Amino acid sequence: MSNFTDFNLQQQVIKAINDMGFEEPSPIQETCIPAILEGGDVVGQAQTGTGKTAAFGIPVIEKTTHSSKVQALILTPTRELAIQVSGELKKIAKYKRTRTLPIYGGQSIGHQIRALKQGVHVVIGTPGRVLDHIRRRTLDLSDVKMLVLDEADEMLDMGFIDDIEMILKQVNRERQTLLFSATMPPEIKKLSHRYMQEPKYVSISHNEVVAPLIDQFYYKVLERNKLESLCRVLDSQEIDLGIIFCRTKRGVDELSEHLQARGYLTDGLHGDLSQAQRDKVMKAFRDSTIEFLIATDVAARGIDVENVSHVINYDIPQDPESYVHRIGRTGRAGRKGLAITLVTPREMTHLRSIENKINHPLQPRDLPSLEEITGKQQENWKRQIVEQLQNNEHYDLFEQMLDELTDEHEPRQIAKALMSMVFSQHLPASDEDVYDFGETGASKGMVRFFMNVGRNINMNPKSLAEEISDLVGISGKLIGRIDIFEKFTFIEIPEDVAPFVYEALKHSRIHGARVKMEPAKPRPPRERREYTPASKKRE
Repeated sequence: MSNFTDFNLQQQVIKAINDMGFEEPSPIQETCIPAILEGGDVVGQAQTGTGKTAAFGIPVIEKTTHSSKVQALILTPTRELAIQVSGELKKIAKYKRTRTLPIYGGQSIGHQIRALKQGVHVVIGTPGRVLDHIRRRTLDLSDVKMLVLDEADEMLDMGFIDDIEMILKQVNRERQTLLFSATMPPEIKKLSHRYMQEPKYVSISHNEVVAPLIDQFYYKVLERNKLESLCRVLDSQEIDLGIIFCRTKRGVDELSEHLQARGYLTDGLHGDLSQAQRDKVMKAFRDSTIEFLIATDVAARGIDVENVSHVINYDIPQDPESYVHRIGRTGRAGRKGLAITLVTPREMTHLRSIENKINHPLQPRDLPSLEEITGKQQENWKRQIVEQLQNNEHYDLFEQMLDELTDEHEPRQIAKALMSMVFSQHLPASDEDVYDFGETGASKGMVRFFMNVGRNINMNPKSLAEEISDLVGISGKLIGRIDIFEKFTFIEIPEDVAPFVYEALKHSRIHGARVKMEPAKPRPPRERREYTPASKKRE
């Protein structure tokens, strides 16, 4: 398969997939979609980030009809995943008008009941809340034709196996069952044998991949500040020609537009371009008329430009093979090349899996500061000023204004002010105020966080420090005081890495428990202090 049109899908679904910017099926989609469309049970083993939501989501939407009854049930381990899957399915169902509904604890059950009464085609829910609706008789599963167990191993780890079995017994037996899991522990295999009919097993196993011998490193960036971080990286590097990779066609168009607006010489390349448009973009890139080519994996195939000095993964690739194909665009013909990857907190685990597959650790780097960028750019600015002075165009327009200014201010001060006004527009914004955690009662230079787990999940300061170190990639020695109580914990993190730790942990699991993390409130004057200093506890 090389295109979603090869799956013989309805035109409404194809149109929605095109709107989402997908160009070709990922390996899990290429194998699973036709198998699911055939109607048999399927067990898919694939990591997060491989496109497995669309692998079952596309067939689910394809098979729904206009009947107002629930036709598909998707079980997920967490409410965050339920919301995420529901959002993905809504995009796929954009032109088909299939109604999806996420149901989970923590949201008004009355709202969910009203939505179910109005008619829903696909329900995406956590086991506990689904069971609650079954007991209340507000969720009728007698017409369900497709049942999906997403991230089954996580549901097992979180103790949902009994709930899942109770739900399976309530669902229409004349159904198609799909199970997706990153790992296949014995309990999951037993579940598939008990409730599935001769399932087809699909495992996306990566062949051994070898990364080329070029410099490879990554920057840890916040999702909400990713574009600003990219601009800092671009301004800090001596780039001859660079290819910036995005995951989707829409991502290419949006990033190209943003960078052009900031004065970068860029153009986009993806599958929607005609051959004439593609040739025009590639000619501009080869002639160095543009500095940066922004492309999808598909569009970049066959590109062979010798003097590409940098490959930048704006979106982390879905699998190790894609990573190797991308970075192989630089370092050609014996030239030195650099491969840079931007990694958000939630993608750190995915980055580690890529490192393991290519057997090559990527080196971390700190984002360059605004001071470093300004120092690097001054030579370029000086050259631009000299060129402008030599052009000597339209200066008469400013004579009167300049006379007025020099009557009141020193010429050097005027020049400094003008340079500051002009060149500040070309600097990426500071991310100092991206997160304002406020007063949290922490030690100087630290941020204190509250976590909703403690000794009740067998957590201790040493294991928590190691978890944060592995998940975020910072030294455990940087972590400050840790106060662990029975059902909650307080922890201090240095201010400079606090946003990254916060984004990473607020969506994570520790010992199977879902973590809720938020800035702590300042300590009251006589707070009960049941703690031992973290350094003592780790000994």
